[in-house]
Amino acid sequence: MIIAHDLGTTGNKASLHHDDGRLVASVTVPYPAHFAAGGIAEQDPHDWWNAVVAATRDLIVRTGTAPTDVQGLVVSGQMMGAVLLGADGEPVRDAIIWADTRSGAQQRELESALGAEHAYEILGHRLNPTYSVEKIMWVRDNEPDVWARVRRVCVAKDYIVLRLTGRLATDRSDASGTNAFDQRTGTWSEEVLAAARLDPALFPEILESTAIAGALTDAAAADLGLHAGVRVVMGGGDGPLAAVGSGVVAPEDGAYVCLGTSSWISFAADAPLHDPGMRTFTFDNVVPGSFVPTATMQAGGASVQWISEVLSPDPSRPDTAALTAEAAGGLDTEDLYFLPYLLGERAPLWDPDARGAFVGIGRHHTRAHLTRAVLEGVAFNLLTCIQAFRESGAVIDRIDAVGGGAQSDAWLGILADVWGVPVRRRTIVEEANSLGAAVTAAVGLGLADFSAARALSEVTAEFTPDPDRHAVYAQRHDRFTAAYAALAPWFAGAPR
Repeated sequence: MIIAHDLGTTGNKASLHHDDGRLVASVTVPYPAHFAAGGIAEQDPHDWWNAVVAATRDLIVRTGTAPTDVQGLVVSGQMMGAVLLGADGEPVRDAIIWADTRSGAQQRELESALGAEHAYEILGHRLNPTYSVEKIMWVRDNEPDVWARVRRVCVAKDYIVLRLTGRLATDRSDASGTNAFDQRTGTWSEEVLAAARLDPALFPEILESTAIAGALTDAAAADLGLHAGVRVVMGGGDGPLAAVGSGVVAPEDGAYVCLGTSSWISFAADAPLHDPGMRTFTFDNVVPGSFVPTATMQAGGASVQWISEVLSPDPSRPDTAALTAEAAGGLDTEDLYFLPYLLGERAPLWDPDARGAFVGIGRHHTRAHLTRAVLEGVAFNLLTCIQAFRESGAVIDRIDAVGGGAQSDAWLGILADVWGVPVRRRTIVEEANSLGAAVTAAVGLGLADFSAARALSEVTAEFTPDPDRHAVYAQRHDRFTAAYAALAPWFAGAPR
């Protein structure tokens, strides 16, 4: 048996799999995140570890699995954060997670030294405050007492692998999401790190995602209730692993959308895809020699979660399903738009100053209109991303949906109508990241190859676009983009 852990923004989803990757059971252990004005987004790495321990023990008890039957562990994790470690391997402060946008000054410093276009050629990504290097620079520049204690840096998944094995390492997929990785050479970029004024020795060794990072230490085994010696496969970032969990392991497998806290469109490719407008980016894949061009927005599912909390009588127990059901069917928002930029925005705008907004709201609008505007706003933003891919030569004629939002018929119907292509729900949606991690572990343990992922998650429903509604949405998409263009100067002038 294999246990996969997926460290998300709201909790750790752990899943138990047969040695070929087939899902047996899953559990989720939540943990908090701290969001505050000024672009602050942080989490305590110890909460991640405690959730890994609790979820592992829960899985073993719930399924009646003998601990000796578990032969492998693997970790998927939220990407682009910064975990800063002291000499003892313990965090010296809370982790700065992907959603944090404080490091605008550090982004500008790198752009001045490297040039935005040249950096994109090296990294396959834009320079941006959402990436790890800018966050690390921010700590150095703003928290000198903390920085004096920093000896190593890593991302979320790497910290858990360190706790499991005692070895600090990363993989190519997560490395490629740090703004410090030269995608052309597969190594840390000396040029970028020199511009950032960071010592390369801070960064971990880079392994393949399928590499065995080590075995469980005695201490980790005791915490988890497993036996020492269980092999730990390195794993990867949640974006590339979601591709595998969606059955997307080669270019012919098409595109997928992940409707999680952040949401993204992605597909597998044999080479990085560089958009002339730098709207999209490319991760290294967990499949060796492969890449995953991606366009990620900051607050996809997070926007839906937010409106659910705001409109629910008890914000701690929002009924998202009921709200989206109210917004379903032929409801017309009557020229109401929502800009889904609650956490700033990555693709396609790359504007950390952007903020959420309802535009065109009238006295007659109800909570159903507000909810539908949010669902449509996310769809409109992702449509701009799809258009960027197509302008770069990608063929996107259908999109498979995973992530928590993929459970909503109403939302998938809206996505199909807005995008003008069929949207298909797969068997496994919430566990797609951990399924991808489990397949990666099976490959690393010599039990399967990546092609096995195609058979582990099947299409269960297809939502086809209505041509008339798509034509209307095409016009409304123009209004959506115009609303942001009109408000962008106002966003930029807001106090931080």
